[in-house]
Amino acid sequence: MKLLEPGTVLDGFLVGECLHAGGMAHIYRVGYADEGRAEPFPMAMKIPRMTAGDGAENIVSFEVEVQIQPVLRGPHVPRFVAAGDLQVLPYIVMEYIEGDTLQHLLDSTPGPLPLEQIRAVGAAMARAVHSLHRQNVCHLDLKPANVVLRADGEAVLLDFGLSCHAQYPDLLAEEMRKAVGSPVWIAPEQVVGVRGDPRSDLFAIGVMLYEMATRELPFGDPQTAGGLRQRLWVDPMPPRKLQPQLPAWLQEVTLRCLAPEAAQRYPSAAHLAFDLSHPDHVVVTQRGERTTATGFGEHFRRWLRAAGMHYQPSPLPQEQIQEVPIVMVAVPHRDVTDATLYSLRQAVQRSLGTRPGARLACVTVIPPTSGTDEASSETQLHRQHLGMLQQWAKPLDLAGHQTSYHVLESGDVAHALLRYAEGNHVSIIVMGAATHGLQMQRLIATVPIKVAMDAPCTVLLVKQTLPFGQLAGMDA
Repeated sequence: MKLLEPGTVLDGFLVGECLHAGGMAHIYRVGYADEGRAEPFPMAMKIPRMTAGDGAENIVSFEVEVQIQPVLRGPHVPRFVAAGDLQVLPYIVMEYIEGDTLQHLLDSTPGPLPLEQIRAVGAAMARAVHSLHRQNVCHLDLKPANVVLRADGEAVLLDFGLSCHAQYPDLLAEEMRKAVGSPVWIAPEQVVGVRGDPRSDLFAIGVMLYEMATRELPFGDPQTAGGLRQRLWVDPMPPRKLQPQLPAWLQEVTLRCLAPEAAQRYPSAAHLAFDLSHPDHVVVTQRGERTTATGFGEHFRRWLRAAGMHYQPSPLPQEQIQEVPIVMVAVPHRDVTDATLYSLRQAVQRSLGTRPGARLACVTVIPPTSGTDEASSETQLHRQHLGMLQQWAKPLDLAGHQTSYHVLESGDVAHALLRYAEGNHVSIIVMGAATHGLQMQRLIATVPIKVAMDAPCTVLLVKQTLPFGQLAGMDA
């Protein structure tokens, strides 16, 4: 299809300049042809290429995008406006996102990106992917050209032509070849034809983290089926061998994303975003420390194992998230009874016990330190409260669960807890229920009530359940 001329009117849309002429589609600026109709936001029109030499995947991808784009919601995807008839002229009109793609950032930056920028961009991508997975959609074609970075630092994902919605027919799986995706970023399970696993998107984020940190591609740019299959058993050169100044925590995060088996990666994008947002809480293993490549013998053993491996898709993306939640427990730093602390532990243990891989964040909120206090006193105070949180968590069985401890400063406890929960994609908040002054709570909302009313997730309000006084009497 030839390029449309600026000024063309198509189904009530006035076509402007061509923004991008790619191998799969042309993208134009558009507005409403009716001058009296205001545009709610900047818009773009995407028209798939359909010349004689183009493959059938262009049309199938367009059908997929028309199927998925209208049902997506949230700040991490373009808003859908309209779609054209495939039999007449196929097109999609959507919100035009202001900002540069990650590909533009890489192209315009010589050498590795600064560490803080890698962390911020990675966390933004993970948050965007988590939002997508909560809607039961896997992107399956994440790459720098499909990630737009807004001025506020958040990421917007583009191009859902290769995506998979768990509740819609997977047209690509039905009509196309096995390996569907971009060779540099495609996950091992996609190579053998398994689609719909949300952890495939985490693999793609790992490839982009690797490139931002080293300016190398972890698996090169394979052009053959044999080259693609190598990622089923070959792991990349450790980033710290290429860039010795990289911290071990970043290598740990990156290589975990790039694990050949999906089960060895992060269980959800929320967990990845958490580690990138709190690098000081990343548990560094031998994977993060090593600076030598994996030997031939180990790769040969992996090759033998991969030859007989049968990849299975994970549960629905939304179910996967629910199986491995981030659990936050709000532990009061004062005016709390032993019975309440015990009851909080019991509730946390129940929340974690049936969810292997769930993450626990122990949080306490303290008043802001006085401006006259010295920095050393502030540090000592934080250490004191961190120690109290760790002491509180000691009786818990935390095997198989990553745990972190956080001391927040705020004069508004409820607001601090809500902001933490929302910013870290917490799935469950466990906190004590204020049982005193019940009559007054009808007029003045307590901290637990405020959190329960405004929380973006499930809230468990725990009343003390152990009658310590009666137990003491029995012992006597």
